[in-house]
Amino acid sequence: MSAPRSRTAGAGRVRTSGHTPAGTPYVLHGRGDSPVVLVAGAGGAGRIWENHQVPALLAAGHRVVTFDHAPARGRCPTELAASVAELVKSLGLPPCPLVGHSLGAMAVQELLVNEPHRASAAVLVATRHRIDAAGEGLRRAEAAVAEAGIRLPPAYEAFVRLVQNLSPRTLADERATAEWLDLFEFAASTGQAISLRQSPPVRHTITDYGGVRVPVLVVGFADDVLAPAPLGREVARAIPRARYTELADAGHLGFLERPETFNAVLLDFLATLHPGATRVP
Repeated sequence: MSAPRSRTAGAGRVRTSGHTPAGTPYVLHGRGDSPVVLVAGAGGAGRIWENHQVPALLAAGHRVVTFDHAPARGRCPTELAASVAELVKSLGLPPCPLVGHSLGAMAVQELLVNEPHRASAAVLVATRHRIDAAGEGLRRAEAAVAEAGIRLPPAYEAFVRLVQNLSPRTLADERATAEWLDLFEFAASTGQAISLRQSPPVRHTITDYGGVRVPVLVVGFADDVLAPAPLGREVARAIPRARYTELADAGHLGFLERPETFNAVLLDFLATLHPGATRVP
């Protein structure tokens, strides 16, 4: 592990950055006694959590770990799960809550089955275990575009990502829509991905979840077209005593669309694991 570098950001927010022995760049936020690891979806940028989830978790007394996973591991849950395991081990973290979004959630599911000692709990956000018919159609379409060597103009890709990732309620807000379009176009023009491109399903069967023994919360978004809420409910039903919560008026990026609502659900769940933690609205 590389020598960590510490600095203070904002109102006492301590950030320590470094790299694991395998080269994974990470950031430790805060000094809380209750670590939480946040696992991003496709694209792998840990900073996607920093505007909304990291401040809320710090205010509740947690220490937060974010990291960037390599693009080569941005489409395979099993390889991403190996990165998470290596990160947790190299940082010397005790079993702690793992929070994953989309592909990150599927990677956490892999760990719950194959390396359950890494997690004390899990929050699976916009997850699934299989690809439905619409998802399979999208996977074939994106594979055909890639095979043909076609690069969509950033403005067009921005519109596609807009309608794939956001709720109709958000799209009804013209100011918000314009801001999201700018964000997606910037991401497309710089080669960054902030949405789920359909990845292969996980390698185990859904019946394997019957052996999961840690507390699990599955969060679905009612307007998610990339990881439809019914697929998340399937995962929740397969895990003993798992809780399922569905947020209305939210698409695939619901944790960014409705951050206050999502954070309330996340903090309430974590408070059941750490009774001494502070619940912050």
